[in-house]
Amino acid sequence: MGDMFSNEPMVDVFIYETEQNLEQLETAILAIEESGCIVADIINEIFRAMHTIKGSAAMMMYDCIAQLAHAMEDLFYYIREEKPKNIDCCILSDYALEGVDFIKLELEKVKAALKLDGDPSVLIERINSYLLEIKGENGALSKAEPKTTPKAEHYYVASARSVSKNLKEYEATIFFEDGCEMENMRAFSIIHNLKDITEEFYHFPEDIIENSNSVAVIREDGFKIILRTERSLIELHEFFSKTAFVRDLELHELKGQETAQEAFGKDADSQLGLKRLDSRAEQLLAESRGQHQSIISVDVGKLDRLMELMGEMVIAEAMVTENPELKDLKLNSFYKASRQLRKITDEMQDIVMSIRMVPLSASFHKMRRLVRDMSRKLGKEVELVLLGEETEVDKNIIEHISDPLMHLVRNAVDHGIETPKGRTAAGKPSAGTIILEAKNAGNDVLISVRDDGAGIDKAKTLKKAAALGLINKPESELSDKEIYSLIFTPGFSNNEQVTEYSGRGVGMDVVAKNIELIGGSVAVESVEGKGTVTTLKIPLTLAIIDGMSIRVGQAKYTLPTASIKETFRPKAADLIKDPEGNEMILVRGKCFSIMRLHERFVLEPDEHELTKGIMLMVEQDDKCVCLFADELLGQHQVVVKSLPEYLKSVKRIDDLAGCTLLGDGSISLILNIGGLLSS
Repeated sequence: MGDMFSNEPMVDVFIYETEQNLEQLETAILAIEESGCIVADIINEIFRAMHTIKGSAAMMMYDCIAQLAHAMEDLFYYIREEKPKNIDCCILSDYALEGVDFIKLELEKVKAALKLDGDPSVLIERINSYLLEIKGENGALSKAEPKTTPKAEHYYVASARSVSKNLKEYEATIFFEDGCEMENMRAFSIIHNLKDITEEFYHFPEDIIENSNSVAVIREDGFKIILRTERSLIELHEFFSKTAFVRDLELHELKGQETAQEAFGKDADSQLGLKRLDSRAEQLLAESRGQHQSIISVDVGKLDRLMELMGEMVIAEAMVTENPELKDLKLNSFYKASRQLRKITDEMQDIVMSIRMVPLSASFHKMRRLVRDMSRKLGKEVELVLLGEETEVDKNIIEHISDPLMHLVRNAVDHGIETPKGRTAAGKPSAGTIILEAKNAGNDVLISVRDDGAGIDKAKTLKKAAALGLINKPESELSDKEIYSLIFTPGFSNNEQVTEYSGRGVGMDVVAKNIELIGGSVAVESVEGKGTVTTLKIPLTLAIIDGMSIRVGQAKYTLPTASIKETFRPKAADLIKDPEGNEMILVRGKCFSIMRLHERFVLEPDEHELTKGIMLMVEQDDKCVCLFADELLGQHQVVVKSLPEYLKSVKRIDDLAGCTLLGDGSISLILNIGGLLSS
């Protein structure tokens, strides 16, 4: 059935909602394991999430997901109702996380429009056996199962907090569109959502899931609901109207002698005297819809297209305001209008960028599961602390940093944190701590992974690096930072044995490469015996940057403004050469290397003499170099366009981050400062 609905919007909604529920589930399950006890609120959250997954999967006819979710729901229903005292939270979380993993795997098949061929029967049998084991130990009866107590599922009695003089009684009859199929599951979905509004309701047919005849009854007579709530008639009409495939809705308030108790006693097959909302109510309903809808879900493809159009608009605005034909013309009103256009364009760009911003919390929370699984397999005690998870970055950035984050956290657990015995011997608490922190720093975001483990062994690192031929100067001249940066070299690993998690020399080099691809940088600090801190510095966005345009001969280049420390025209007295003939410049008592861009990119410049051109001091990762160019063209916002695939074979491609269109229509290559400095 996997590809039957592959092009339907309902599948997209199912995927989105199920992913959200799985994230909540994983977080809640790990919270139970960490607390070591059954917390009622968390159990309720897990039960609700499983309940939703079961209902939506059954509606979509993804039976394997629905069956497993149903078994897990039964388990947590029993725990919620009976509150057994002797539950091992580790075993419970193992079963629950196995179920989450199975559903995740099947969800990937749904995304790829493949057949859902996973077999959950073995896991379902283990979950059911575990449920029977808990019941046996507690001497509980089977009455707690949802299947045998439909009233507990479908009829909610007023709780003490819900009793209010303002409660009103309503009666609703819902008719679904002809041919929509699965009417009982659609009715079940309504009941599930209704629990958010009221705890007091009754519906007919009662056994919409267990009784196969309920579909025929709903088609013939509609799905009837009696409820008591403080909500208004218009709010209820809006609530029921949101349900998919509703053909007709009949809703009215029960007044006077016509109470809910009387309605419950009516013959279910008789048509109730229901009336429709009048035209005035319909008008109010339309108005209220506009007021209540404050958040909407938008397809990511549309946001990407909006970003592209915003970029084209920035380029078009530059082409208009910087048109060479306007040079030397006195156009006061034009320049006034162009300034207003620039202001509006900048504001629009900020809004578009903010729409695309998403918090790092989802990426951070995924690490909890990784730490939990690794610490158990490696026999270590590890606590993960998340800080600044509300920090927001562009959605495209999130996709690029997920893998690097996973490698860094995995490295901290595997290499950094010692075994409980080793930590105790070193005078540390038996449980290690990993802190994952994010914070804003201007136009960048800093993400640090900090552990209180063994730190990096400098002697061992140097020995391994020397064996691999990675050191090109005396070891005594290497700074700590240079030694630690050796771990980012491809093929480097301090683990002598290849394990499930490390030892292959793949990982940290992937981190450095992925971060450099998005214009970021990685830095490592460590103290032996105390711990290690790895910091990622990444830009907020990739799409539009502040750039400084320069000219070298006939070619134009753009540098990110954030990388430029200063620009100046050098004096002859400050220019020096080292014994090997390399050109250097003295700036405020410090020497910096000079890179002639015309030599780097094999161009014919206007100026060969350093004192007649312009010097740009650029910095990244505490490394500095002075770039020599002919002249500065000016600072403006540029839209980053990726380089075409066929250029990837060019030798100097590492020096370039992309290209952009300038206001006069010419193309400017964007320099990759990290690539220039590393060479």
